[in-house]
Amino acid sequence: MTFRRVLATVAMAAALCTPALLNAQGPAPAPAVAPAATPPKLIVAISVDQFSGDLFNEYRQHYVAGMKRMTEGAVFPRGYQSHAATETCPGHSTILTGSRPARTGIIANTWFDLNTARADKAVYCAEDESQPETSSEAYVASPLHLKVPTMGGRMKVANPATRVVSVAGKDRAAIMMGGPTADQLWWWGGKNYVTLKGRPENPLVTQVNGGVAKLLNEDRPDMELPAECASRDFAVDIGAGKSVGTGRFARKAGDSKAFRASPEIDAATLVLAAALIENMGLGKQAQTDIISIGLSANDYIGHTYGTEGAEMCIQQYSLDRELGAFFDRLDKDGIDYEVMLTADHGGHDLPERHRENAMPMEARIDPSLEPKALNAAVAAKTGLSGTLLYGDGAASDMYLAKTLSPAQRKKVTDTLMAIWKASPQIQTVLTSAEIAATPSPSGPPESWSLIQEARASYYPGRSGDFLVMLKPRITPIADPTKGYVATHGSPWDLDRRVPILFWRKGIASFEQPLGVETADILPTLAATIGLAVPKGEIDGRCLDIIAGPGESCPK
Repeated sequence: MTFRRVLATVAMAAALCTPALLNAQGPAPAPAVAPAATPPKLIVAISVDQFSGDLFNEYRQHYVAGMKRMTEGAVFPRGYQSHAATETCPGHSTILTGSRPARTGIIANTWFDLNTARADKAVYCAEDESQPETSSEAYVASPLHLKVPTMGGRMKVANPATRVVSVAGKDRAAIMMGGPTADQLWWWGGKNYVTLKGRPENPLVTQVNGGVAKLLNEDRPDMELPAECASRDFAVDIGAGKSVGTGRFARKAGDSKAFRASPEIDAATLVLAAALIENMGLGKQAQTDIISIGLSANDYIGHTYGTEGAEMCIQQYSLDRELGAFFDRLDKDGIDYEVMLTADHGGHDLPERHRENAMPMEARIDPSLEPKALNAAVAAKTGLSGTLLYGDGAASDMYLAKTLSPAQRKKVTDTLMAIWKASPQIQTVLTSAEIAATPSPSGPPESWSLIQEARASYYPGRSGDFLVMLKPRITPIADPTKGYVATHGSPWDLDRRVPILFWRKGIASFEQPLGVETADILPTLAATIGLAVPKGEIDGRCLDIIAGPGESCPK
């Protein structure tokens, strides 16, 4: 099992685990006890990157370990990242803040600040762009753009003894869930786990890094293909002599990119989380502690191979086993913990496989709709020169250059709108004025209009002059041979819908199929520990996770 393989390797370097755990044969059954009347001592908040509601439903019948346990609690299979910009940073910003991007300020992974001195004007969501000689790709990680407190931050205000820990495969996941006041905040930095600039090294993390480095520097053989994955094991031609769909995650020693896009990175992140829980004694003191865990393999695999091939099938079985081993460790340590599991967004498979599987209308974006091509087309039509438009892809916030006069802005706007309206791939283009004039949405998230979704993503000063939305089944990657083959980010349910699952020993299982929001997670968890959160400060509502007539939410 991958978790135990990583754990054993780390243990040799860091002496972090016991022989009993390493020799354990499969997940132990969850104890059948009555639900506790007292608050849990540890909250474990897990985000599985790019874990769509569709993916959860597809593999749910095959889960036997950790994910199986999560289906035996309070299950909301129709959770929503309710906003329009279904990307990693905005999604993670909602999970433990109780707020949508319109309040968190995290509108996208990357936006544009046309007042910055940077040549490209791009700003990464989890950086400090004031740091000298940095860019949105070579940046200093920082939580400064997050405009609201996380649950851990609120817990610390209520009780300064609270320990807050956040670990993830991505910096934006760790930062957006942990927040600026996290005691320990770590993410995979490409070769090892790193933290914010200026924070002290942690000897335990150094030891874990040593164990992970040993694993990384070994050849990785093919992973076993579960029998249930055989029907997905066929090659899909993506052009230029390349294909996806039959991968087994074999890699050469030292190949950190392949390590990242495999189940190994989740196993390593869970090992680090388990080590920090044990080392810090989380859940062993009078107060409730919290650890957030961002598992990123799902996303890297989805982007690199798609969501419907053998690669994702192997990942789902691995995720289930790894979470099972992680929960076993917490059980053996006797920790009273509550788990919440969700995702930052969904995902869409590559159109080439969709076309082979009953969806011939699937297509890739017309390259002429990319910002660089639009700039050239508008310049040719208007006679204007220089950069006229900034954007992070064909379907994104778009920003008009500050140097344009009012007359030039109108000319550029009219030209752009004509191009967008003529495209059969564009669903709609909303202006900032239209979005800002729309009231903040309420009611079932599955019934929101596109402009209501856009309003949930709109933050003045960061959002663009236009928001471009593609039609369903258009993948905004023009050429799959030069990088990622599939992606997410659309306002459609395939990207918005995610599972939201709660589990604690003794919880009575129930399922609520109606739509809820990830912004509902914070008030729901807060209620289980008696943490008061003023309703006017968040967008979410408390979900009653006690089956039947009982009530877990405050009156």
